[in-house]
Amino acid sequence: MTTYDVSLLEGDGIGPELSECVYSILVNIHDKSSNLKFNISRVEAGDNAKLKYNKPLPDETFNEIKNSQACLKSPVGESAADVVLVLRRYFNLYANVRPSKNYPNIPSFSKDVDLITVRENTEDLYLGWEFYSDDDTVISLRKISREASKRIAEHAFKIADSREGKKVTIVHKSNVLRLSDRLFIDTSREVAKEYPNIEFEQMYIDACAMELIRNPNRFDTILTTNLFGDIISDEAAQITGSIGLAPAANIGKDFAMFEPVHGAAFDIAGKNVANPTSFILALKMMFDWLGEKYKDNNLTVQSNKIEKAVDDLFIKNVKTIDIGGKLSTKEFSKRFINLLTDIGYD
Repeated sequence: MTTYDVSLLEGDGIGPELSECVYSILVNIHDKSSNLKFNISRVEAGDNAKLKYNKPLPDETFNEIKNSQACLKSPVGESAADVVLVLRRYFNLYANVRPSKNYPNIPSFSKDVDLITVRENTEDLYLGWEFYSDDDTVISLRKISREASKRIAEHAFKIADSREGKKVTIVHKSNVLRLSDRLFIDTSREVAKEYPNIEFEQMYIDACAMELIRNPNRFDTILTTNLFGDIISDEAAQITGSIGLAPAANIGKDFAMFEPVHGAAFDIAGKNVANPTSFILALKMMFDWLGEKYKDNNLTVQSNKIEKAVDDLFIKNVKTIDIGGKLSTKEFSKRFINLLTDIGYD
């Protein structure tokens, strides 16, 4: 039996409500499984933390996260860049992985979609290298390096190799960004040579955005740069039903952070109507990553049971209000935990 150290960043807006759901699931697994145990550190970061501690990422929070093996991060408000980007850079979380798939009884634009966006997570315009060249003009600098491009391409092709579709679509805008995106493409093509069993193609970002709506089933694994990946992964989430169902993993060599794709949704904060599914699926992704890293099949088995519980609830039309159901956040969380308990932990 192994005990895992997990930090749970509670965030802003609907973040604390979602965090309570995920915390309850972890505690339930900890209490009822004979194979999996967790030390959970609940920490503060974001707008509320800035008001309370004068820092959006307090030192105590940062230290707790550094001492954990993985972080579950709920949505953060206006100070997101001072939290998320800092953590991504400090832990060198170079791969942002966002699955998008159809779930039972969830209205969507298309059926049978199951794709994954693999987004470079440390460079591009998200470095925030901006300055005024005069009072009326701002210049932003974009960085694309061969090292980061190779690293993310290797991650994408490795993922594609584990999937049935075995196809990578490299998304870029090299007809305009002739140096930076050309470097990204050329590096990705070199990596592709190491995977002769993987089909790969190239596509301009605007064509990809259109094709995701027209024919999303053609995609399996999308490999792209930071800004483009941020945009099209949100589009893919909506195509498959709702951004409220979309999880994300920020993965580095020795650490990873898992979160819902969506934001803090201040307009519904405290109303007990937020959909916790995306954070539940982010928890599943954390179990997958920890299971692979520590060679612990118990985590992998539990991950599969989490996804089965989500599927089973949707099959029975047990859903929150935003996706056509009637349940509140707390009611859905309770139903999920009860079903997960019925499925079993060992």
